[in-house]
Amino acid sequence: MAELTNDAASNQGAELVIRDLHVSVEGEEGAREILSGVNLTIKSGEIHAIMGPNGSGKSTLAYSIAGHPKYTVTSGSVTLDGEDVLAMSVDERAKAGLFLAMQYPVEVPGVTVSNFLRTAATAIRGEAPKLRTWMGEVKDSMEKLKVDPAFAQRNVNEGFSGGERKRHEILQMDLLKPKVAILDETDSGLDVDALKVVSEGVNRVHAEQGTGLLLITHTTRLLKQIPAQYVHVFVDGRIAESGGPELAEKIDAEGYEAFATPASASA
Repeated sequence: MAELTNDAASNQGAELVIRDLHVSVEGEEGAREILSGVNLTIKSGEIHAIMGPNGSGKSTLAYSIAGHPKYTVTSGSVTLDGEDVLAMSVDERAKAGLFLAMQYPVEVPGVTVSNFLRTAATAIRGEAPKLRTWMGEVKDSMEKLKVDPAFAQRNVNEGFSGGERKRHEILQMDLLKPKVAILDETDSGLDVDALKVVSEGVNRVHAEQGTGLLLITHTTRLLKQIPAQYVHVFVDGRIAESGGPELAEKIDAEGYEAFATPASASA
């Protein structure tokens, strides 16, 4: 494992704990429960993968942890190092050390990548990073992610390819140094080369910073590049089974039907 940086040493010992989490979303026919009692613990340095079919609630878990207003937590708890995450605003969750890389990062017209990154770092660190030092940090991270320096002057995600959007997400993760990072369908829309570069970036950040990772995906493609120690199968809004890398191999061989509950299998 690579030597941890001084700034990232505080990530050691971090722990995200999710207990009996129930989440609903308002629809045309009223509230509908999406998550039905999720239990999960992620510690610094660990890589967890949540795998499941489309519509099983994987992304709902990610956005609920991050604080998306669309989702209502009806019961259960989420804590980070013992602090109540659900009582925090979205920006407080980021400051506490949570990070979400979205499946479909949004465009932010009129805001350059350079300004966006420095503003985010200022909010997380509590003070603006010294310009010369900051420029060195950004340049170094961009080089490792094979990002053209001109990228910094483009508007956030405006006209970006799928690979560029995902590299920007990992660039943020590298510079903001979260305790726990949730990567929602990071392999979505990436070709083989882009996936390799992005995965190498994730693996490097994890090794250097000790970041706890939660990978959300519905295929084993990403896990061949970012090996997870723990694999959880998500079915009908809850974890149906947990195990090691062998569980991903079982999914590859048998599909998700092997884990379906009788009710969902007959639906």
